[in-house]
Amino acid sequence: MTSEVEQPTAMSEALGYEQARDELIEVVRRLEAGGTTLEESLALWERGEELAKVCRRRLDGARARLDAALAEEAEEDQAEDEEKDGSL
Repeated sequence: MTSEVEQPTAMSEALGYEQARDELIEVVRRLEAGGTTLEESLALWERGEELAKVCRRRLDGARARLDAALAEEAEEDQAEDEEKDGSL
């Protein structure tokens, strides 16, 4: 059984980066505007923290994919250079 604490995280993980970022912007806007109760503010803060983590994980994943693609390209370039050097 999923606890209430785990459930929002699982739902948040289903969000794409842009969705999480947009919701985070809205959370920050509401917090900065004020006019919420302490409980509402705390809930917004917690949601914002969760959304920020989702964004960070998405960005870290994108960075890892980019690094892997660049490393693969560098390996292919090196192999091509070695082939050229060997055929001269």
